[in-house]
Amino acid sequence: MLSLNRQAIALISDHADPAADVGREEAGGQNVYVRHIGETLAALGWQVDMFTRKVCADDQDIVQHSPYCRTIRLKAGAEAYIPRDKLFEHMPEFVSSFQSFQRTQGLNYPLVHTNYWLSAWAGMELQKTSGIQLVHTYHSLGAVKYQSQVKIPQVASIRLRIEREILERANCVVATSPQEQETLRSLVSTLGQIEIIPCGTDTDNFRLTSKTHARAKLKLGSLEKVVLYVGRFDERKGIETLVRAFALLKEQDIQNLKLIIVGGSSIDMPDGDERKRIENIVDELGLTDSTIFTGRIGHDILPLYYTAADVCVIPSHYEPFGLVAIEAMACGVPVVASNVGGLKFTIIPEETGLLVEPKDVEAFANGIHRILFDELWVRKMRKQASANVNQRFSWTGVTIQLSELYRHVLARSIMHEQAWSYKMPIMNKSA
Repeated sequence: MLSLNRQAIALISDHADPAADVGREEAGGQNVYVRHIGETLAALGWQVDMFTRKVCADDQDIVQHSPYCRTIRLKAGAEAYIPRDKLFEHMPEFVSSFQSFQRTQGLNYPLVHTNYWLSAWAGMELQKTSGIQLVHTYHSLGAVKYQSQVKIPQVASIRLRIEREILERANCVVATSPQEQETLRSLVSTLGQIEIIPCGTDTDNFRLTSKTHARAKLKLGSLEKVVLYVGRFDERKGIETLVRAFALLKEQDIQNLKLIIVGGSSIDMPDGDERKRIENIVDELGLTDSTIFTGRIGHDILPLYYTAADVCVIPSHYEPFGLVAIEAMACGVPVVASNVGGLKFTIIPEETGLLVEPKDVEAFANGIHRILFDELWVRKMRKQASANVNQRFSWTGVTIQLSELYRHVLARSIMHEQAWSYKMPIMNKSA
């Protein structure tokens, strides 16, 4: 539904379809972020169109999420899965499809919020032929990613150049944590405008509920000590570290230990290679009977897994933000996470979880052990974790900040102001 009384804006998320099921290949935190801010921006009075690449011929071209928010799937290469590192050559067609949609619909988007570096390239191309105001969120940085990769993809030099250009040319870049802002300044560019607005979570869906009920629904025993991982299968997610830490705990003859690994696509997708590798490690370590691979599950069921868990582990080598951490904490589940990136922002050590060095198997095992066996401390952490997320990371509070930023950027373009004087609104803690 289009409204003459609403300002139309575009969100571009090239590879991460906001309408896709979360947990499948290429569907994770970015999909959640774009869809939730899109839907919440619409609730705040904007007309929101979210653009992504069509990956399946059977998918709808347009998915209507709410009266004023929709996902629009554009032609860009074959209507099939294409790995992100191979997508750049199809981005000119994505831009052409975007412009064609605008023309046929008679639409004008004075502000475009791009997500990920491929979308940034599209945004900068659109900027060349129109007066759009450009806001960007990175979600992942090549400058960080390539530090830990042995095999660097051919597109790396292009990605690094575009990540620098978007920071220097966008009207504003949104960093999701102070740590991401520091990384941008130290590894990308000292130029450009950055504002810190965190990611959020659905605090109606992810909230404190009955652990007994959740375990009953999932057919888990009341005495089981449940260690949970949620996320994609990707070597940089550090799942191997968690599995080896779990093996150390099993060697201590701890009874009723259960490892649940949630997420991943089918075995014939590219992330299936990493899943198979992890399954082989689980088998080699003799953990098969203690480990459950659930595969992809919906966000309607996911809160049950968080609530049923005793601890959620986030062993990533790097996370700009880490949505899983705040989803888990919103459900009152303490986390043990890598002391990297945005996880240092979202987690308050000793109050809502623990931070340990990435890839340190023994440190993860010790952190998990502490949470499993310090009942009084954990009871206090459960309440603190949930309250902290509700106070700092609700989608409504986060999106109000984005909405105010958009209005400032648009007003500034009309006034032709050169000095940046935006001040983040002070949020009500209950928002």
